[in-house]
Amino acid sequence: MIHCPKCHQVDSINKAGMVRGKQRYYCKSCQRHFSFADTPKPRSKHQVTIVDMARELGISKSTVSRALRDQSDIHPSTRKAVVELAQQLDYQPNLLAYGLVKSRTNTVGMIVPEFHHYFFPEVIIGTQEVLQAAGYNLMICQSNESYQTEVANVKALMASRVDGLIVSMTSETNNIDHFKALENKGTPLIFFNRICPELETHRVVVDDYEGAYRAVTHLLEQGYRRIAHIAGPGSLLISRLRQKGYTDALASYGIELDPELIITYDLTDEKARIYATYLLDLPTPPDAIFAVNDPTAIQVMLVAKAKGVRIPEELAVVGFSNDPISAIIEPGLTTVSQPVGEIGRTAARLFLETIRLGEQTVPRTETLKTELIIRGSSVVRPA
Repeated sequence: MIHCPKCHQVDSINKAGMVRGKQRYYCKSCQRHFSFADTPKPRSKHQVTIVDMARELGISKSTVSRALRDQSDIHPSTRKAVVELAQQLDYQPNLLAYGLVKSRTNTVGMIVPEFHHYFFPEVIIGTQEVLQAAGYNLMICQSNESYQTEVANVKALMASRVDGLIVSMTSETNNIDHFKALENKGTPLIFFNRICPELETHRVVVDDYEGAYRAVTHLLEQGYRRIAHIAGPGSLLISRLRQKGYTDALASYGIELDPELIITYDLTDEKARIYATYLLDLPTPPDAIFAVNDPTAIQVMLVAKAKGVRIPEELAVVGFSNDPISAIIEPGLTTVSQPVGEIGRTAARLFLETIRLGEQTVPRTETLKTELIIRGSSVVRPA
């Protein structure tokens, strides 16, 4: 059924011949000629715009725009025709152009160091859960533990006019000028896990010090005394806090710190295996190893097994993060559990709060609790 796109009459429509391959119509009610495409024509490969749709339907682009926004001043039949054509042409709104008009794109940028282990993907899931419910999209970049890539990620996301950034820094990041520039512009900036303490921004962390202190205290309570620590890069605050928890726990038991038993490294599996081998080959090897995270601890266990070292009889191992593999490996890995999904959800809520409050935002640090999960890798030593 043909209706007039101007007066919406149906009964007053007559055919008025063909023009450029299109059937032309005449509305007796408003005395107007108009036409529709009878058959789809080959289309160019550019993204369909409201101008294309307006031309196709013989109506103004403002009418198409209002119909797509479901505004009440558009006749239902016109709205139906616009929506059907939009579906037929796979029309996608230009969010960047919309953002330029509204000064907001409802898109948040997120930068994470890696996807190899479960931690960051789980944080992303938690973040997206909250943002999606609030009508925001999440644009994710991986820095691959590269400072240069992190800087490029920031530039690319800001060029896409994201409304703010949620970031966990690389282990290489010592120069924070790219983040300072965002802070100076008033761009919402939320750090999580690997934070930037020099900037006044919202941050989401877990109690790394307390978690490490409890983990090492647990080993001491089981009778282990020569405890080594494979630590993360000193550039990361989480590495420094976990190492401080380790050293303070030893001090609380009156155990003198042995620098030979502390190794900092770049968090790669290859280096973890190298340093685990080094420790186990010492003339007096450690009887326990506290690792900065579970992937490191798991590499320690694999090296120990390959060397015939019995766990936990000859070597206890404790990790940090409660990676799903820690419950599967044999024996199960004792670890410090972090509320990973909640880290992402909290970061997202802080972003939304920043958007809502604007310049009235007061930056704060949200510190989430950890839990020691005791498994077979650190059971009480036989008498």
